[in-house]
Amino acid sequence: MAEAAVRTGQLYKFLIAVAVSGGTCFSQVTSEAYKSMLERMYKKTVPLIACETLKNNHAEFIILDTREQAEFRVSHIQNSKWIGYDDFDTHRLEGVPKDANLVVYCSVGYRSERIGEKLLALGYTNVKNLYGGIFEWVNEDGKVYNSTNKETKDIHAFNMHWGIWLQKGLKVY
Repeated sequence: MAEAAVRTGQLYKFLIAVAVSGGTCFSQVTSEAYKSMLERMYKKTVPLIACETLKNNHAEFIILDTREQAEFRVSHIQNSKWIGYDDFDTHRLEGVPKDANLVVYCSVGYRSERIGEKLLALGYTNVKNLYGGIFEWVNEDGKVYNSTNKETKDIHAFNMHWGIWLQKGLKVY
């Protein structure tokens, strides 16, 4: 009972912070070039969530990894569920309620925004896109785990072009 009250209090603080900030609070991204690239790339068709907000409220969300299977196997955010991108299949969402609090992510947020659009079109009502993706998660000292659920520093950097935005961790291609 006390745990539920604490969670309710944390969720209340989170909702107040989001309301006060207008839903966007992404001051953590330190690279102005990265911020600029993200601003140009995102269509803002899926609401964004800051890495810090997800870290502080991790248990409140179902986290969906929209990268390719090989990327997911190298590392992923703890307890995330792989749903893919090129081979996205709604069967991977079995058991996920339409009103669940979902966070989608990929390397930088482009692919996850596309999958987020699909989820919204399928009737999922609470979908957020992780601002800056797993690259920003790691850049902000977020932990990632490999296919055996062990913490790792390895991050699939997608390719040399996109890997420039990953400032921490060990790049894997």
